[in-house]
Amino acid sequence: MADASEEVEKYEAENSSWARTAKDLFAGAAGGVAQVLLGQPFDIVKVRLQTSTKYPSAVSCATSIFQNEGPLAFYKGTLTPLIGIGACVSVQFGAFHYARRAFEERNLKANKPAGLSYGQYYLAGAFAGLTNSVLSGPIEHVRIRLQTQPHGKDRLYSGPLDCIRKLSAHEGVLRGLYRGQAVTLYREAQAYGVWFLTFEYLMARDMERNNVQRKDISSPKVAFYGGLAGEALWIASYPFDVIKSKMQSDGFGTEQKYKSMRDCFAQTYRVAGWRGFWAGIGPTLVRAMPVSAGTFAVVELTMRALG
Repeated sequence: MADASEEVEKYEAENSSWARTAKDLFAGAAGGVAQVLLGQPFDIVKVRLQTSTKYPSAVSCATSIFQNEGPLAFYKGTLTPLIGIGACVSVQFGAFHYARRAFEERNLKANKPAGLSYGQYYLAGAFAGLTNSVLSGPIEHVRIRLQTQPHGKDRLYSGPLDCIRKLSAHEGVLRGLYRGQAVTLYREAQAYGVWFLTFEYLMARDMERNNVQRKDISSPKVAFYGGLAGEALWIASYPFDVIKSKMQSDGFGTEQKYKSMRDCFAQTYRVAGWRGFWAGIGPTLVRAMPVSAGTFAVVELTMRALG
């Protein structure tokens, strides 16, 4: 028991400092910037396919955007996610490593190996997603409004701040800016539980198979495992994302089509069946590989550099 107590005290001394948390947050922010720059063009195509029936395919949607709105339109609404998603990914990784260390400490106190079980990795990821949802809900709502508004003189919002002001004015901050927050919570918990679990599983298998330490896994492998984790994230959570996009692009007052998350699920199924919950999955999965690969590669390399 004395040895176990000493091990716990040593672990707490090495992992409970503010410097460790700051490194986690900084590495996550760097990964978030990479995520936005790589993924924004794919994301606008995904959102338009989710919220409109006028495009027969992802290619036709991308072609229409390019021809009618110009190449810069693929980065429409980027300022909000560039600032916000950087903060979101920072929070995701900060919260994940906070939960991971809490589980490791708990395991040590129970005289078990410090390493997490895969169930604990999922729970740590879900915790990260729920923590992140406070930021991601309104940030993605603003981005979706900017991405789906009419082009040119008929546009509804002059920019992110104008969009925030108008959304908050409709029904207040909670019912306006935070519309779709319930389904966002479901999506974030499932998505990031699976995301972190998949990545950590693949990294653990590589270390076991090749008898190497984590820092010895090459950057291309880290990126590849991160990309696979991104695919798993979307496959596991995509129906929630479709409902979130529909609710966050819905009208207000008499123009509102969906009364609640449950009503949105019901209407989507009634109109399009199960296929309705997978609209836009193609470009999303194409986007997921490079975006998630870049995010994990940048975060992992940043954390290795910071020590």
